[in-house]
Amino acid sequence: MAQQDELEDPAWLKELLPRRIVYATSGMEQVKVQKNLIYKQVAEKELKADVYTPINPGNNMCHPAVIFIHGGYLPPNLLTQPKDWGVYISYGQLLAASGFVGVTFNHRYYGWDYLDEAQSDVNDLITFIRDNAEMLSIDKEKICLWAFSGGGPFLSQAMCDTPAYIRCLVSYYAILDLQHLRQDIPTTVTDETLRKFSPVYQIGSKRKGIAPIFIARAGLDNPGLNEAVDRFLQTALTNNMTIDFSNHAEGHHAFDILDDNERTREIIRRTIDFIAANESSNYPLQAA
Repeated sequence: MAQQDELEDPAWLKELLPRRIVYATSGMEQVKVQKNLIYKQVAEKELKADVYTPINPGNNMCHPAVIFIHGGYLPPNLLTQPKDWGVYISYGQLLAASGFVGVTFNHRYYGWDYLDEAQSDVNDLITFIRDNAEMLSIDKEKICLWAFSGGGPFLSQAMCDTPAYIRCLVSYYAILDLQHLRQDIPTTVTDETLRKFSPVYQIGSKRKGIAPIFIARAGLDNPGLNEAVDRFLQTALTNNMTIDFSNHAEGHHAFDILDDNERTREIIRRTIDFIAANESSNYPLQAA
C-alpha cells in the first residue's frame, strides 16, 4: 500500500481525469480563474479552492455563486485533487461563462469515518467565500450547492439549517440516503450520524424552509443508489417541496462526462436555468 507521502492516482481515475462535461457554451475558455486559494489549513495540510468568474462582470461586480461538492470517498494520498479534474474545471468554466461564480474545492472525505471532517470543510469553504465575497466578486447572499455522487450527504446540513443565503441545491447522481447502507458502514459510524448525513431523513424531519432542489437521476446507475433517489423524490413530493427532476433513462453514473448525447446536454441546460431562476430572484423561503 502506498504511504501517505507517496502521491498517486488510481487506475480508474487516470482514465477519467481529462474528461470534461459534454456540454459547452461560448466564452468558457476566456473566463477568469483564481487558483489554489487556501481556504483552510489542518495541521500541515492545506485545503484549496479555485474560483471561476465571468470575464466581463458588467455593472454588477458581484455574482451568485455555485459551489461544486465532489464525491468520494477518495484516497488521502491522491495525486490529482478533484478541483483539478477535467469535470470540475469545465463546470467552473461553464458557470462563469453563464454569469455565475463557480467554486471548486477539495475536501477530506477519505472514508465513512471522515463524514464530519468533510462537512466541516464544506462549511469552512462557504465561510471563506462569504468572508471574501467582495474580493471574489461573489454575492454572498446568493449561493447554490451542487453535489455529485458521494458528495450528496453534504447537502444534508443545508437542508437541516436552511440558511437564507443558500438559494438552491443540485444533486447529480448523488447518494441521498446513508441509512439503507447500515450493513456496509462500520459500526464506528453511529446511526445518528447516518441520519445526520442522509438528505432523505432531513427533508422528512424538517418540512419547511428548505431551498428548491434539482435532482438529476441516471437510469443506468447502481440500483441501490437510485432506490435512495426515488425515496428522496417521494418524500419531497409528499411534503410538497419545491423540486425539479430530470431522469436520464439511458444515463450512466457520471453521465455528464460519459454520455455524449442530447439528453445529457438538455439536463445540464435545465440545471443552469434552474439555478438562474432561483439565485436571480428573492425566493421566499418559508420560515422553519
